[in-house]
Amino acid sequence: MCLAFPGKIKKINGQNATVDFDGIEKEINISLLSDTKKGEFVIVHAGFAIEKVDQNYASDVDKLLK
Repeated sequence: MCLAFPGKIKKINGQNATVDFDGIEKEINISLLSDTKKGEFVIVHAGFAIEKVDQNYASDVDKLLK
């Protein structure tokens, strides 16, 4: 079973981004997604952003995980 978590992009530096996962910031790779912007929410698996999602979806998943 694979797990992927939503996070908010705080900063972008080339193919990497700092993402906030409910207060925990991690450096991840965004090379699999095009036109990714600061403030967007992404689903992250194994250190890679694999999908963009909206804020409502990210909040729903956060609530479910808690």
